[in-house]
Amino acid sequence: MEFNQLESFISVVKHNSFSYAAKELYITQPTVSNNIQNLEKELNTTLLNRTSKTINLTDSGKIFYKYAVELINIRDKAKYILSEHSNKVEGEIEITASSIPEQYILPYIIKDFLNIYPKVSFSMTHKNSKDIIDDILEGKLNFGIVGARYHSDMLEYIDFYEDELILCTPNNDNYTLSENDYLDIDALFSEKLILRKKGSGTRRLIEQKLSVMDISLDDLNIVSQIDSNEMIKKMIELGLGVSFISKIAVKNEIDLKLLKPLKIKDLELKRSFYFVYSKNRTLSPVVEAFKDFLINWKDINHITP
Repeated sequence: MEFNQLESFISVVKHNSFSYAAKELYITQPTVSNNIQNLEKELNTTLLNRTSKTINLTDSGKIFYKYAVELINIRDKAKYILSEHSNKVEGEIEITASSIPEQYILPYIIKDFLNIYPKVSFSMTHKNSKDIIDDILEGKLNFGIVGARYHSDMLEYIDFYEDELILCTPNNDNYTLSENDYLDIDALFSEKLILRKKGSGTRRLIEQKLSVMDISLDDLNIVSQIDSNEMIKKMIELGLGVSFISKIAVKNEIDLKLLKPLKIKDLELKRSFYFVYSKNRTLSPVVEAFKDFLINWKDINHITP
């Protein structure tokens, strides 16, 4: 079993394509195919279903994929430990993150990280918090950035940023309260509410906090369920409803007087964002460096909500 075979297998699974795997690894497509065929021959099993238009993992492939990723990460960690100094940290970090950290927090983190480790590059993928957690538990991801905790004995969470949700309304004559004034909870029942879709950490926090006050989302007038924070902000601005949204996400709109932030009496909507990873997996050296950086970044971050 050779590392180039493992890398070909992992890349095909990641891209669901032999041609994209070849481009990523800077080898020919036939070489990718041969690497995987030789790997299957050595393992005496079929790892990939190639009969349909899409490439799918067989049951054996699903089992082996986790070990393949683990073997590559252990190799990289060994190479890293043998290096003389941490400033030699280099490579690509592929981050899968939920909406708010992806759009409004990670750019600051990446900027500070690259000041220390300039030879590192980043790629970014967006998913909601629940899907990220599921992918880690299924072995599809090693780690992720999420806005909600989902309990599992297999997971480790590191919080690196405290966030707060606020109720945002249009800044017009229909809303006469001053910024950051408190509304009575009963006011929610008369509002058109725009929410994130299920799986979002934002929605999960709202559900949890309202349930403590014996309020279900079914009791409210939910007019839209949207994935995009930017679309939610624009809908609020146009008077199509109100929404709970991260304070950091609406800073510019509040400064420009496009939206008005309000709070609900006795409803505290604070949460943390987390770096989450599996306890049973070995992170690559560059990701370990990023994880350690986040632990310290919490105390020195330069974001002003």
